[in-house]
Amino acid sequence: MTVSMRVMSAGDGYKYLLKSVAAGDGDRSLSTPLTRYYAEAGTPPGFWLGAGLGRLGHGELVEGAQVSEAQLQLLIGMGHDPITGAPLGRAYQQFASVAERVKQRVDALDPELGPAAKAREVATIEAEEAERGTRRAVAGFDFTFSVPKSVSAIWSVADAGTQSLIAAAHHAAVAELVVFLEREVAATRVGATGPDGAVAHVDVAGVTAAAFDHYDSRSGDPQLHTHVVISNKVMTVQDGRWRTLAGRPMHSAVVAVSEFYNAALADRLTRTLGPGWEARERGRERNPAWEIEGVPDELVSEFSTRSRHIEAEKDRLIAEYAAKHGRQPSARTVLKLRAQATLATRPEKQVRSLADLTGEWRQRATRVLGKDATGWARAITGGDTPRRVLRADDVPLDVVHEVGQTTLETVGEKRSTWTRWNLHAEASRQLMGWRFASIEDREAITGLVVDAAERASLRLTPPELATSPLEFRRPDGTTRFRPRHSTLFSSEVLLAAEDRLLARADTTTGPTVPLETVERVAHKPDARGRVLGEDQAVALTAIAVSGRVVDVLVGPAGAGNTTCWV
Repeated sequence: MTVSMRVMSAGDGYKYLLKSVAAGDGDRSLSTPLTRYYAEAGTPPGFWLGAGLGRLGHGELVEGAQVSEAQLQLLIGMGHDPITGAPLGRAYQQFASVAERVKQRVDALDPELGPAAKAREVATIEAEEAERGTRRAVAGFDFTFSVPKSVSAIWSVADAGTQSLIAAAHHAAVAELVVFLEREVAATRVGATGPDGAVAHVDVAGVTAAAFDHYDSRSGDPQLHTHVVISNKVMTVQDGRWRTLAGRPMHSAVVAVSEFYNAALADRLTRTLGPGWEARERGRERNPAWEIEGVPDELVSEFSTRSRHIEAEKDRLIAEYAAKHGRQPSARTVLKLRAQATLATRPEKQVRSLADLTGEWRQRATRVLGKDATGWARAITGGDTPRRVLRADDVPLDVVHEVGQTTLETVGEKRSTWTRWNLHAEASRQLMGWRFASIEDREAITGLVVDAAERASLRLTPPELATSPLEFRRPDGTTRFRPRHSTLFSSEVLLAAEDRLLARADTTTGPTVPLETVERVAHKPDARGRVLGEDQAVALTAIAVSGRVVDVLVGPAGAGNTTCWV
């Protein structure tokens, strides 16, 4: 994904954003932060985004204004107004430390326990609490917007003017997606939890975000990206009180936001510089990546050092795990191992100027391309042939319906159930090859495609038994007692397939194998002297003698599922 999101904790978690900020003021005569700080060692200072800025202080903060460390400490670190210092609603919640939780549980142990038994219990408690770690209050959500690899490759070697145009398109797309988040995702919760309570998801008066531009990856490869840290503090439209963002919608929308950003950026770059786009396959398990035409995979690979290091370390950890446990790790364990590999291979961030980095990148790219990299970038971005862009009115409704059906079928191939966000992400992928004249045009057609896919889906979430009062209904009539876009869908095709499988699982007319034959085979060593384990033999026996037309064998990866049948 080109957009990722991580939760930022209260306290000093925000400080990593300031470590690489340039100490100087740059050349004030230059127009944009990226060009102004071109020769400075480090990255530009952060800048403010979001409609929530007007609710802070006395309206002094405006979009694009520079973020100071003191302001960031007040807002993200403490949850206070960055101008006045006044608390924004309730203080961040404080959680017990690992030591405090261990002491509480140890103090609650049975005093009659003997020394040995108590020591075992204490050791168990300490291990459990250490694994849980220390919980910290959520201060914000760091959405990191990274341009596609091919865009970074061109930007890294292009002349200063082209670099500025690419950065401007990226910033504009980021700003458009922040507006999208404010309108479609951001909400807060009011009401009382518990069996007798009711929680409503209500509107907020925009979000407040601090954005920080970075040029490169930790391996020194070009990676133009922007950290957009959205404060967890939001003002409720309903009563003007400060509350916290509802976290679940923020997590649910990340993939859809990523796909929509890709499309918005592609539109802007095509309208500004004219490049074409193409889909490139990345393997059966991954969605195609859309990259700029003419950027060779060899150059993308050259500028992907960090990814190669992570993958190599991940493969080493998987091999180590298999040697230790005698089986391959599960999919969930592989994700944990990749996260471990990411941290293990994470070099210290080198603070360098964009001018210095650009000079190095041009040399590397020239070596891979076999020609001057800056001239190559100029040729790709200086096309004279205008690209056709679409207005929303240019797309017939029957085409919208057709794309909506394709969206539904594609999602149904990957999932048994889905939400509107899943459909929205896939609709953006289906429309990625189309170039639109504005974000409004793209958003309108994407919304119509998603609506068509929703209508063709089978709703699983039951309707409300009672009509919500007017103040607890959204403009579209949906109840605020459920998060927006949380309805769960499936399809009649999938349910029919499940029915067929269940019917075959109940049919016992299939062939069987005599029990004595199964037992003989299960206990016979293979050519390498291996014998099925007890659990494998039990699974094999249950299936061989069941007579069911369809049987399902479930086991973690590496548990010997294949060996049972070889």
